[in-house]
Amino acid sequence: MRRAVDRSNVLFQEWADVAESSQKTLIIDPERDALLQAWANELRPGQREIADWTGGRLAVSAVPGAGKSTGMAVAAAITIARQGLHTKRQLILVTFTRSAAANLKSKIRDRLKVLNLPMGGFLVTTLHGLAWSIARSYPDLSGITDDTILSTASQSHRLIRGAVEQWITEHPGLYGRLVDGMTFDGEETERLRRQSVLRTEVLPALAMTVVQEAKKSGLKPEDLRSAGLDCPDDYAVLTIAAGLYEEYQRQLRSRNWMDYDEMILGALRVLQDSSACEHWRSQVFAVFEDEAQDSSPLQTQLLEILALQDGVQNLIRVGDPNQAINSTFTPADPVFFRSFCEVCDSEGALAEMTQAGRSSAVILDAANYVLNWANATQRKLGKELPFRSQMIEAVPADDPQPEANPEPEASGFEIHRPGDTYESVARMGDRMLQLLTAQPDRSAAVLVRTNDQGRFVASELHRLYPTLSIFEVGEQERRSHIPAEMLALLQFCDRPHSPDALKAALKILLTHKRIPAQDLNAIAISPEQFLYPSTLDPELSPEAQVASRICRSLLKSRIELPLYQIIPFFAYTLDYDQAELATTDKLTERLSQQLQEQSLGQLITILSEIVSSEQFEPVMMESSENLYTRSGVVTIITMHKAKGLDWDFVFIPFLHESMIPGKLYVPRPAEFLGPFTLSEVARAQIRAQVHGKVLPDLLTAWARAEELKQAEEYRLLYVAMTRAKRLLWLSAAKRAPFAWSKPEGLGDRTPSPVISALIKQFPDRVVAP
Repeated sequence: MRRAVDRSNVLFQEWADVAESSQKTLIIDPERDALLQAWANELRPGQREIADWTGGRLAVSAVPGAGKSTGMAVAAAITIARQGLHTKRQLILVTFTRSAAANLKSKIRDRLKVLNLPMGGFLVTTLHGLAWSIARSYPDLSGITDDTILSTASQSHRLIRGAVEQWITEHPGLYGRLVDGMTFDGEETERLRRQSVLRTEVLPALAMTVVQEAKKSGLKPEDLRSAGLDCPDDYAVLTIAAGLYEEYQRQLRSRNWMDYDEMILGALRVLQDSSACEHWRSQVFAVFEDEAQDSSPLQTQLLEILALQDGVQNLIRVGDPNQAINSTFTPADPVFFRSFCEVCDSEGALAEMTQAGRSSAVILDAANYVLNWANATQRKLGKELPFRSQMIEAVPADDPQPEANPEPEASGFEIHRPGDTYESVARMGDRMLQLLTAQPDRSAAVLVRTNDQGRFVASELHRLYPTLSIFEVGEQERRSHIPAEMLALLQFCDRPHSPDALKAALKILLTHKRIPAQDLNAIAISPEQFLYPSTLDPELSPEAQVASRICRSLLKSRIELPLYQIIPFFAYTLDYDQAELATTDKLTERLSQQLQEQSLGQLITILSEIVSSEQFEPVMMESSENLYTRSGVVTIITMHKAKGLDWDFVFIPFLHESMIPGKLYVPRPAEFLGPFTLSEVARAQIRAQVHGKVLPDLLTAWARAEELKQAEEYRLLYVAMTRAKRLLWLSAAKRAPFAWSKPEGLGDRTPSPVISALIKQFPDRVVAP
């Protein structure tokens, strides 16, 4: 029998100071049993089934605001007490994020303190934390040793780029077919442009998508290659995908690195060994999983193996498939959890948490209507339904939740059709000022689809309503990117004739709106002609002339400025705001402390290490306590980041058809390949393979990918709407930007079909100008 490395048990012995003899104190006495029963009686339907569970599989489908974590915490405390769990046989609770794990752990410990029970009977962890401990306990089985390094996002991106370059070298025929595209006249400048697009955009995107989708689904490169032979196409997309995936894996192993998916695979390799698997199972009583709709097939497989006890799977999975909003950029397809619910339903082991106390009744009505409307609309089109048919219900009057289903603010639900997006912000600002002046203890948020929208809203609110306290979450994220931006500009100054370095610098300038929008690939292929054109070279476009002038000023700074002044100069060139400049000063100070010689090369080396380690914290201009939901503050945040949060007043502007449900689009530089993107085609084909379906051709795969994207956009809006407690404010301006990078470029825009349907259903909620 293999022997586990001793430190593996740290995971299951977080409170190892609890003596084994304490197990004898875990006998249920009548007084404690009465308290446990009282707790169970307070639970809502769905929560109660978890508390009453004694073994086997159980699926719990919950609605937004149903109190999943509270229900799981109470049920966990009851299970620990009734089953006499301890440090050597624990209840394992798995959740999605560290913050959620900390919150759930705190709630369980509070209950156990009331019961006067030791804290060793449970463990709350993220799934990757669990996998990491399992993998490291048997390094000879997992292939993960003390020397194995978890790659950062930045390092993974470098691996992807390296895999692309190596694949191009080894597969000139397939690469040449991509360069030729649908049509090609052989013109050399166009060839160079296409090669740049493929090397820096198309193939990295394809590689990233394939590595995520295939690895999380348990597929190997040979699986994709075999599927590609069964479903040939003009570009051999899955064959290319298999090659990129294979090269990425080779580079990962050669460096003794691992990514998060490798962590899961390593844990599964351990559990495939019978003695190692028994060692881990012997320490587990059962597994409770939260946010199950976000699990990939590989993650689910890990939990199912661990939860198998004497032929019975002691596994409770709690989630809301209607809040699955990550499936278009992760393999967490809501189909998997829906399928689990259906299987459990056939076994009589499905519970539903349909009662929620977060929102006013009128907000619940609006959210339920959107769910039903979206399902009916997609059903008529013969498409897969975006939602599981599950309505949100108000809680009973005697529910113990404080202020459950609170009284609405005025009508509680408003729909606006302002003339343009500037009027949208003005209407929001007027309403916010009125609400927060009268009720400063309340919270408010603006939920946007993109960070560009958030930046526009913040800018206009600051301009029009200087007394409003505003926190833009995207601003904090932009500050965290400062080291990477400085590194890219320094690398350009060091290698100005490198097309890749030039393009990276141009992208940053374009992001910060320092240069006009233009085809960066067309100018990056010939850096010398772009930076220092001769009289014989074709004249640059006006947009390219602006970009060339700024790039030359960056190069000039390297010659004329001391090394310690170059980064501050870059910051002013990018027009950083006060907080970003403060972060730049902090970065410059750190670099000065580490710089031993005044050389650009060493400066780039030190900055590269900072970017790779991802351990540089931006300067925070505001307190981090309850950062997103503070009373009296207007939080501007994307819909994705808003999941799991709530506010008294929620404003959701810019609801146009182009955004929700929107459409997939092909970037103009890549249109030579056809009316699709290779990454989305590969995603749809891999998902078809995972679900055991016939692999679609290129155009069918693209249509399927768009269908999945639109279904997720409807779920995203549903999540956003259910963040509101007392007021839900929606708007779709008649004129809006075509591209939010240029918010001043207004044009007529069609409202989202959701807005049109809501206006028809709730005509009395439409607010006149």
